[in-house]
Amino acid sequence: MNIVIIGTAYPLRGGIAHYVGLLYKYLSRRHDVTVVTFKRQYPKLLFPGKSQEETGDPGIPLESHLWIDSINPWTWLTTGLRVRRMKPDLVIYKFWLPFFAPAYGVIAAIAKWRRATRTLFICDNIIPHERRPGDRLFTRFAMRFVDLYLVQSRSVESDLLSLKPGAKYVLQPHPVYEIFGEELEREIARERLNETHPELDLSPGENIVLFFGYVRDYKGLDVLLDALPFLLEQREVRVLVVGEFYSDEKKYREQVERLGIGSHVYFHSSYVPNDEVSLFFSAADVVALPYHSATQSGIVQIAYNFNRPVVATDVGGLAEVVIHGRTGYIVAPHDPKAFAQALTRFFTEDRFVEFRKNVLEEKKKYTWDSMVEAIESLAADSHD
Repeated sequence: MNIVIIGTAYPLRGGIAHYVGLLYKYLSRRHDVTVVTFKRQYPKLLFPGKSQEETGDPGIPLESHLWIDSINPWTWLTTGLRVRRMKPDLVIYKFWLPFFAPAYGVIAAIAKWRRATRTLFICDNIIPHERRPGDRLFTRFAMRFVDLYLVQSRSVESDLLSLKPGAKYVLQPHPVYEIFGEELEREIARERLNETHPELDLSPGENIVLFFGYVRDYKGLDVLLDALPFLLEQREVRVLVVGEFYSDEKKYREQVERLGIGSHVYFHSSYVPNDEVSLFFSAADVVALPYHSATQSGIVQIAYNFNRPVVATDVGGLAEVVIHGRTGYIVAPHDPKAFAQALTRFFTEDRFVEFRKNVLEEKKKYTWDSMVEAIESLAADSHD
């Protein structure tokens, strides 16, 4: 097939860019694939981070066409015409925010008008975590021009069918992020982190909990911090909070001070380049996802890449990939004490080796080859 992928891609940064890079890598083994991305993804007024561009190793080298300005409708028209001239069999859009729905809808309408081109949305979300006026209206507009959907959790499946009953879709879990390299020995990873971040001063036998990724309120860092005093009653533990803040960093630092846990929490409040991700995950014993809400999470799939167990809350599709008692623990949301009890149990019962072995087996389900096959099957079925 002649396929065009539209979404965040290198030289832009972040998990969606990594996803698009991996999708390109595996699809292009069997198809002719072109990637189209944004020359401006967010206006500065709406972007909460420090930079939108990747500054380190791109992970997967690819050439992308920087054609779309998210707030300039003229570029939506010109991108639609450019894609149309490519005569693609399939255009795949990575969809995660209604903010992009107007642009995607216009591009799709032009690209497929009076052509056999089919449109596929890979949906991280249908209804976003942080809702805004117009979300449903924008999403419904884009859906008018979408033929096929790929959802990655039961939660998103439910949201899709609530907005578009009868949608033609497939449920295919989020694959493992393999872009960040291989697992390192814990001791080696800790030594290297001590070299690059000497203020950490990690010891070989220390119990380390990792909270990783962009910090937004729905991800529940407040729950993890509230859980830490309960956990410290039973075990000596350090929490590494690693990622750029997209919400108010000050309030979390004030929470740490109020709880008196400053010596047990380390903030690395910057975007982590691809070549450093392996150090933080490999140095950790367990990854924490205390989310207030979720659909699925790419953080689980990064953790699984490095064979790390996960303690997560029972929201969205997290319990579909974190297998309670085998690859981690699932606990009730909004409950710091329950989260602390799960982490206490993990460390007290010394479950790292057992859970790591189970992760090695479980992650075999989450391959990019399976993702490609699901897309191919869905596209083929749409011709029947």
